[in-house]
Amino acid sequence: MFATTNQDTAQQLLQVVGLSGMALPAQLDKLAATDARYLKDLKINVTNALEAQTLTKKEAYLIGLSVAMNEKLGALQAAFEKLAIEAGATDKEVAEAISCTSLMNANNVYYRFRHFVNKEFYTNAPAGIRMSIMANPVLGKEFFELLSLVVSALNGCEMCVTSHEEALLKHGTAQQRVADAVRLGAVIKSLVVVLA
Repeated sequence: MFATTNQDTAQQLLQVVGLSGMALPAQLDKLAATDARYLKDLKINVTNALEAQTLTKKEAYLIGLSVAMNEKLGALQAAFEKLAIEAGATDKEVAEAISCTSLMNANNVYYRFRHFVNKEFYTNAPAGIRMSIMANPVLGKEFFELLSLVVSALNGCEMCVTSHEEALLKHGTAQQRVADAVRLGAVIKSLVVVLA
């Protein structure tokens, strides 16, 4: 029997997110050299979040893609895009996940500003941000809202988080699905920290 080393755990973690064979990034290499406990936790967290029963593999990978894009980590974005396509995502669905992430970044900045300033003029002024993609999304309205919620949570926009969570509940989405999606976003963001 061979004992699993920290290096093995780090490589297994990379394999889970489609980055097999990649040299360990500096921060991950530091963890592998010194901190087995957190590295094992991170691998378990990522694996469990990606395997949440309320999310299909395709949905989990599209959420991962959006998080990687939002956090500007190109290698992870490419890996999640490949995994999503292997799990049945179409090119249009991948493009829509990317578009949703971009749109939410605009909305999150604008609506955070309105919330922070909290002045009648800004609150009543039209946002002037075109959002036609939300009318009939390829991903379906429910998943588009779920993806919007995850990105909004990452970007800390209280107004957007509240709005998208409310819309999801109106769609009949179970709160466990909402929690699983946001947990996945949070865990992938924690992975980004050690991959960057």
